[in-house]
Amino acid sequence: MGRLKVAGVLVVAVVAVAGGSVALGVLGTPGVASVDNHFADISNRTTTVATDLTVTNPNPVGVQLGGVGLNYTVSMNGVEMAQGDRQGVGLDTGNSTLQFSTEMRNDRIPPWWVTHIDNGETTTVGIDATVTSSTLGGRSVSFSQERTIETDLLSQFNSTETRPVEAGQPLVSDPVLYINETRGAWDRDNLTRSETPLNLAFDVYNPKPYPYTITTVGYTIRMNDVTVGEGETDRGYVLDAGEETTLEANTAIQNENLDRWWVTHLQRNQRTDLYIDFYLVVKGGGEQFRVDLDSIDYQQEIETDIFGNKAQYPTGDGTADGADEGAGSSTAEESTATPTATPTETRTDDGLLDGGDTATDDSLLDGGATATETDAATPTPTETDTDDGGLLG
Repeated sequence: MGRLKVAGVLVVAVVAVAGGSVALGVLGTPGVASVDNHFADISNRTTTVATDLTVTNPNPVGVQLGGVGLNYTVSMNGVEMAQGDRQGVGLDTGNSTLQFSTEMRNDRIPPWWVTHIDNGETTTVGIDATVTSSTLGGRSVSFSQERTIETDLLSQFNSTETRPVEAGQPLVSDPVLYINETRGAWDRDNLTRSETPLNLAFDVYNPKPYPYTITTVGYTIRMNDVTVGEGETDRGYVLDAGEETTLEANTAIQNENLDRWWVTHLQRNQRTDLYIDFYLVVKGGGEQFRVDLDSIDYQQEIETDIFGNKAQYPTGDGTADGADEGAGSSTAEESTATPTATPTETRTDDGLLDGGDTATDDSLLDGGATATETDAATPTPTETDTDDGGLLG
C-alpha cells in the first residue's frame, strides 16, 4: 500500500511538472523536420502516395501522454491531390520517421491540368504538414515545402521549315501542296474544366496551275496510347493556284480522358509522348480523297519529376508495353496501302476530267512531276501545267 501511494505521488508529480513546464514554456512542441513523398501503387482509379514524415521532439523525454496528431496535404497549383492525418502518435526524443500512405483519386488530374495550362505549363507542388500535441496544451507547428515543375508541349510545333505534302493517289502528281509554316498555342481564353483548346495554323502553298478545295482539316491527339482528343474542322478552304493560304485547325484535348493518360504517365516513370496527327480532305474534279500530313505530324516528349525523387522511387522503366504501338503507325500503313497507277498517253480520265478531256499532260501524272513542282523552297508552276489527271482540276 505504501508503495502504491508513492507511485501515485510520482505520477501526480510528473503530471504536475509536465503541466508546469508547459505553462512555463519549458517543454517544446514537436515539429516536422522533413516530408518525403513518392508515388507507389497505381490503378485505373487511384494513385498511392507514400509518405515518410520525420518529426522532431525537442523534449528530453518521449511524448506519449495524450499523443501527437499529424495532418498533411499534397496540392498542385492549389488543387488538393492527397490529404491524410494520423492521431495518437507517440514520439521518442529526437527525430522519429513515420511512414504512411494515402490514396489520390485520379479524377483530380483534370482539374489540376487546367491550372497547369492556365499557368503557362507551370505547376507548384505544395506539401503542408502540421503537428499538434494535446499533451503540450494543444500547441501546433506547421511545415511547408514547395517544388516547381514545368513542361513545354507546343513550342517545337512552331516552324518555318518548308515541307512537301504528297497525296499518294492515282492520277495525281506529288507534291499536292507545300507547308511553309506551322504555328500552335494554347487558347487559354476558352480553357474550361472539360476542354483544353489548341489553336493551330498552317501556311500552305498550292503549286498547281489551278485552284482546288480543302473541305476538312482533321486531327487526332494522343498522349502515350490514350486518345485525348480528335475531330475535324467544319470550314473549307480554296487554295488558289500559286498562292499561299492559311489553314486553321482549332483542336482540343478532352480533359475527361486525362485521368487515363495519367496512369500511363506514371507507368512510364513520369514520361509521355505527345502525338498530334493531321489529315486533309481534298476535293477536285468531282472527287475527294484524304491526304495524311505525315510531314507535319507532331511528336513531343513530356517528362516530369513531381516530387523530385523518381530516380530513387521509379514507377516504371520509362516505357509502357504497347504505348508507342499504334500511336504513330496508322498513317504509315495508310500511305503504303494506297495503290499508285502509271497511266499511259492514251489513258482517259473516265469522267474525272472536267468536260471529258483526255489526260494530255503526263508530266503531272504520278511519277512525272516537273522540276518546278519538286523545288521545296518556293515552287512556281509554269503555264503548261494545265492538268493533273482531273482529280484536282
